[in-house]
Amino acid sequence: MPERGQTTEEHRIPKAAEPPGPAALRRTGALVTLVLGGLTAVPPLSMDMYLPALPEVTDALHAPAATIQLTLTACLLGMALGQLVVGPMSDKWGRRRPLLIGLLVYILATAICAFAPTAELLIGFRLLQGLAGAAGIVIARAIVRDLYDGVEMARFFSTLMLISGVAPVVAPLIGGQVLRFTDWRGIFVVLTGVGIALTLLVWRRLPETLTPEKRHSGGTLEALRTMKSLLADRVFTGYMIAGGFAFAALFAYISASPFVIQEIYGASPQTFSLLFGVNSVGLIAVGQLNGKVLVGRVSLNKVLASGLTAITVAATALLLMTSGVFGDVGLFPVAAGLFVLMSAMGLAMPNTQSLALTRTPHAAGSASALLGTTSFLIGAIASPLVGIAGEDTAVPMAVVQLVCALAAIACFVGLCRPWQQRPTEEADH
Repeated sequence: MPERGQTTEEHRIPKAAEPPGPAALRRTGALVTLVLGGLTAVPPLSMDMYLPALPEVTDALHAPAATIQLTLTACLLGMALGQLVVGPMSDKWGRRRPLLIGLLVYILATAICAFAPTAELLIGFRLLQGLAGAAGIVIARAIVRDLYDGVEMARFFSTLMLISGVAPVVAPLIGGQVLRFTDWRGIFVVLTGVGIALTLLVWRRLPETLTPEKRHSGGTLEALRTMKSLLADRVFTGYMIAGGFAFAALFAYISASPFVIQEIYGASPQTFSLLFGVNSVGLIAVGQLNGKVLVGRVSLNKVLASGLTAITVAATALLLMTSGVFGDVGLFPVAAGLFVLMSAMGLAMPNTQSLALTRTPHAAGSASALLGTTSFLIGAIASPLVGIAGEDTAVPMAVVQLVCALAAIACFVGLCRPWQQRPTEEADH
């Protein structure tokens, strides 16, 4: 019996001499990758399935469009603030416990959103939904850091982008189909079901990747000291802020596109969903090019620089087109500019995360929280600005995107200073 128990235990936990993360991933196989992809897909599912319903929600709750857009901002703000809490918790208690608690609260908040009678109540529970959904975002990223380093981590982030990138493709399509059979409340019912399924998968299949000896025993003060030390790292902070501004350019598109594509350029909801899906496919394809071809052959800093440059060029072209410099260009050229901008995110987002997390093996949860919080906070600030001039012009969207792109490049050049980094620094670990 002892021998049998010992054999069973050897299959359950890693040997002391080998790294626990990669071994655990090999044993549990591709299902863990799918679970992590599902966790990172929660934000686009929570927001993008809801996009086709925004006009209907405005009518149903008798609220102005600006108020209903706050339901997006509230969810985004919740996801930003929640990561600051959940990230340090996962460094102290491990990854599974905070993740499961967050998923359960997400299910409850999403179910209540389905029955919200007023815009104010919907905004409040969208905030709670974002706070709880933050657990999936920050812990999935921390688990990747537990499992991988350097180039391998960049490759895995690109794989996650393939999985989670499917969500923006199908989410508006699913939302549109749900609206054919029910009203906007049915979208939150579907999201509740997604939360339940993901919770069961995590409970049954996702192993703990942070061993007890690697956990932090301190409380809030230690977590704050850890975050302070991370922010004191100029290079980490540079990648963090550059990634945040790149994400803000992406979220400016997400927030403005329903009105820009449908109201300004007269596209149908089906055309909007199709264009949204095509742009997401571009992001996925370039992300896979990054992970399968470029990573390991080209410096991560060079790939990141190329992505930020492409975003800037696309945002500049969009500003020129939407401001009338080239006359009335119509939907197709604007859609092409948005496609280039979205696709270039496949080079920017996984590499800013990889380059930042490579520097923080001692506090992956806190580092992941700072990365996510920065992105979502900058995105939450950028989101209302796209509608500052009303619903009849796309110029604010293009301006916000260009400003964010230029700010990302400034942080990358001024703080990260890639020319000062050692050639092997990206794969030191």
